[in-house]
Amino acid sequence: MAALKDIKRKIAAVQKTKQITKAMNMVAASKFKVAQQRMENFRPYAGKFMEVLNSLALRVDANSHPLLAVRPPKRIWVICMTSDRGLCGGFNTNLIKAAERFVKTKEAERLEVTLIPVGRKGRDYFRKKAKIAFDRADVMGKFDMSLAAAISQDIIPPFIREEYDELYLIYNEFRNVSSQRPAVVRLFPLPAIGSEEAVDPEKRIEYIYEPSDEILLDRLLPMYVRVLLFRALLETSAGENGARMAAMDNATRNCDELIGSLTLKFNKARQAAITAELMDIVGGTEALAKSS
Repeated sequence: MAALKDIKRKIAAVQKTKQITKAMNMVAASKFKVAQQRMENFRPYAGKFMEVLNSLALRVDANSHPLLAVRPPKRIWVICMTSDRGLCGGFNTNLIKAAERFVKTKEAERLEVTLIPVGRKGRDYFRKKAKIAFDRADVMGKFDMSLAAAISQDIIPPFIREEYDELYLIYNEFRNVSSQRPAVVRLFPLPAIGSEEAVDPEKRIEYIYEPSDEILLDRLLPMYVRVLLFRALLETSAGENGARMAAMDNATRNCDELIGSLTLKFNKARQAAITAELMDIVGGTEALAKSS
């Protein structure tokens, strides 16, 4: 009977866990829809912004702005975006491993690497394992363009002062709920800006700008950095909620399987107990018959 009670307690515990995972799945699904909608709404703006900026950069000297300056790399900074919370499968692990591989590759080239974790999971992991310039934690739950602007204000002046030579961004490139892929892109010096290959000749448009091209480029390049950062934040947020939704769905299915297995075990144990009691009754009846 003690064994039956233990199995009952396990079934009840798993049922409560199932309720939690199912509720978390529903919450993640709701957040995922919002995050995906924000990401899809922002993608066309980011694409058009890049198209206009490339068209403008083609008309000015490539070295006319310090964000376009190319220097021999000696010191590099790396922004690594993760989530603030766990329970999202291997989402954060994949991003952290991608950052570690990238850092080891750069350190093998004898470069000095400094990290900028965005998200509590990355911050906590790299806190004692790498050199950190600054971090942003507990910001992925709810953010807007102001977060990208704050990060850009911390990375643009040091690059202009030549405190580092290159800046890379590691974030989650969202494809769909079941496909999450860490992406590594170079932010500084800004790649592809002003190159002939960056603009499709069939889509190239001659814009009339006012004021001068140089003044516009000086204003638009920092905005472009914020656009890239905000897009990466949106992609990472959508990936996080999609991964959590999938993880909680798998956890709910595992709970169902475990409940089924424990129920079968309970029925077998109860059947064995009933059989043992019947054998005791039959044995006692036979003993009484013999004694009489």
